[in-house]
Amino acid sequence: MTGHLPADLLRLLRAGRDLHLDHYQSHRLPYAVTGGRGVRSRLVPLDGPDAGREFEVIDASGAYGSACLGAGHETVRRALNRGVRDGGQATDEVGSLERARLLTDLFGPDGLWTDHFPAGEYHVSGRNSGSEGMELALRLVLESRFDRHTLRPRPEAADRDIILAFEGAWHGWTGGLVPLLNRRHYRVGLPALAPDRPFGVTVEHLPFGDADVLAAWFAEKGHRLLGVVVEPVQGDAGILQPPPGYLRALAELCRVNGALLVADEVLTFAKTGRFFAMADEAGPVPTDVTVIGKSVGMGALSLSMVIARRSLSPRGSGAVATSDLRPLACAVIRDGLGLMVGDKLLDHSVALGEHLAGLLRRELVEAFPDLYQEARGTGVMHGVELTERAAGRLAELREQVVRAGAYVEFMAGAGRRSRGLRYVFPTMRVAPPLITTFDEAEELVGRIADGSRVFRGSRE
Repeated sequence: MTGHLPADLLRLLRAGRDLHLDHYQSHRLPYAVTGGRGVRSRLVPLDGPDAGREFEVIDASGAYGSACLGAGHETVRRALNRGVRDGGQATDEVGSLERARLLTDLFGPDGLWTDHFPAGEYHVSGRNSGSEGMELALRLVLESRFDRHTLRPRPEAADRDIILAFEGAWHGWTGGLVPLLNRRHYRVGLPALAPDRPFGVTVEHLPFGDADVLAAWFAEKGHRLLGVVVEPVQGDAGILQPPPGYLRALAELCRVNGALLVADEVLTFAKTGRFFAMADEAGPVPTDVTVIGKSVGMGALSLSMVIARRSLSPRGSGAVATSDLRPLACAVIRDGLGLMVGDKLLDHSVALGEHLAGLLRRELVEAFPDLYQEARGTGVMHGVELTERAAGRLAELREQVVRAGAYVEFMAGAGRRSRGLRYVFPTMRVAPPLITTFDEAEELVGRIADGSRVFRGSRE
């Protein structure tokens, strides 16, 4: 415990909670954050006998996977200060020194990311969130079918009317993106695609990671395919990694069939031991559009970047955004990436991920087989899948884990999948900041185990 909140602040927090739209149908956590530094945050219960009494948690959630440098990092503070003080208010129609420095550092000759995106072949746009970035990516795919000057169809693309997505995927909640999800809960009652209208499209879904199914589908329908949208590691599905060679085979099938490949790296960016998860032992896997988010804002700003081939562009002024790589955003991204490179945080995350994987397997899956059935992941992106019995009491389990001092969140899991693939139950996401030490990882898993032990005892 770290202290007790004054009564007036507790009343204020309760009032704010009541005014904030509840996205969880009255099932959101009964806490507020009162501060934090590094991987540790202070929470305070808003109700019950412990209301107002602060306690410490190690953050394994990272603000929905965005706070890659933890809380209150000095590098981020300095970047925010410089961006506000010196950056000005440059929109996308005028240049900016902060933007120019960032983009040339990343995509210019000898840029940091030119192994994935060869210099001169890609251009970049910024957005406020991963969902907005994916909306722009989808727009680029759809608009590739017609001449953006005349707004008339291109004859060679007239029959391209299918977008391929994958079972269990999550690409965002906006109206344009929910058709990419094979989850009725998020689609029912919302406008659907109209495949029979001019420029209409149909979305089809395949099980993720099955190379034979993928090849058979392309053999039958590849000539009608406009684009493919894929997470290189499925996040909300439960941290599902494809088998070796799957992503490269997908990219080659897209190339041969003339379809566009969109990589949704909103969650995976800088979490798998490298900047981009679209890679294998042979090197980067080529894409036509890549969207990165969450960690790119360093936990301070909600941001995304859309990296697209220069041949892909929206109609004139059709995708202008207030938030397109403003100087403040560019300062935070550039300084944060500089810290990642200078402190070799991605290299650190590889070793940390191996250590964390062993801890999760031994201390959770093997120690609590009635609660957890599998641990999987890499770098700082791990999932621990619940058993069917534990999934039925997920909220109680999370409550005990948080009270034990580990702030975790749970992903829905892929659920029922086709082609005989097993059901994937809700999965605890363990995605600590890149700055997490080995000792902190051990303490984190120990706290999760403590909460699991209390939960198990409450069931007996």
